[in-house]
Amino acid sequence: MAAVMGPPQPTRMTASTEAAASAVAASTGTPRVVRPPARSPQRAGRSSPRGLLLLSATGIVLFFCIWQGLAWSGWIQPRYLPGPLTVVETLGHLATTPYSGATLWGHLGASLVRFGVGFALAAAVGIPLGLLMGWYRWLDNIVHPFFEALRFVAPIAWVPFAGLWFGTGIGGPTLVIFSGAFAPCLINAYRGAKYVDRRLIEAARTLGASGPRIVLEVLLPASVPAIVAGLRISAGIGWQSLIGAELIVVASGIGYMMVQAQLNVETPIVMAGMVAIGVVGVLIDFLLRLLEAAAQRHRRH
Repeated sequence: MAAVMGPPQPTRMTASTEAAASAVAASTGTPRVVRPPARSPQRAGRSSPRGLLLLSATGIVLFFCIWQGLAWSGWIQPRYLPGPLTVVETLGHLATTPYSGATLWGHLGASLVRFGVGFALAAAVGIPLGLLMGWYRWLDNIVHPFFEALRFVAPIAWVPFAGLWFGTGIGGPTLVIFSGAFAPCLINAYRGAKYVDRRLIEAARTLGASGPRIVLEVLLPASVPAIVAGLRISAGIGWQSLIGAELIVVASGIGYMMVQAQLNVETPIVMAGMVAIGVVGVLIDFLLRLLEAAAQRHRRH
């Protein structure tokens, strides 16, 4: 009978049997061999980094192939939907030939100067104010109601005031960029200050540190990762706000170039401007990602 049934199969221990075995071993004094947990198999569908990169490249190539196919099909007039090859040729032409008073590099330079001024002003005001609000409750109670009311106003809503107050100078776009980039800077600095380890604050107080010194030497270093993450969000909103402002209240810049091309029904130039906006935005975010990674490494060390 045993030959027919074969050798006994090992039983698989469940959580309840494991607990029972542990109790018996503890009561009898018998040492129990603890087996390491079995490694779970690799999740199905998981790809290597090289595979993910290949998928991303495939998606980009497929997108441009569909775009070029639509342009060649004739379903939409090329005047309103130029193909990617035409847009690339237009970018090369704009890089060397002035359009609406400047080349593509000149318009991008003007846009980046406005963005830099507005973004720097938002960070210079928002980060210190957020840290101070996180430490001084009375300041938080004063600023919070006004901030909550203003941060829900879309940056583009400030464009009429920017035009009335500053005209086509640098002040108008700076106001619009500041209105979009200010809120993320303040919110992330505030949250970073609120979530600082209380033991660090108590240690600083024990050593006799005053409130401003705690803000500068404890809250600020501990909040750097949150602040940098807020700068990434702020930069994205500020760059989008700049383009919206340049469509209306400036006489140069990449947005102004696109408006002039739209008035002349030069769709390739409009789409070339959109590509330039996207590429510059990706580069700005990439630089802030490097800053965020450096902040994370510094915090770990």
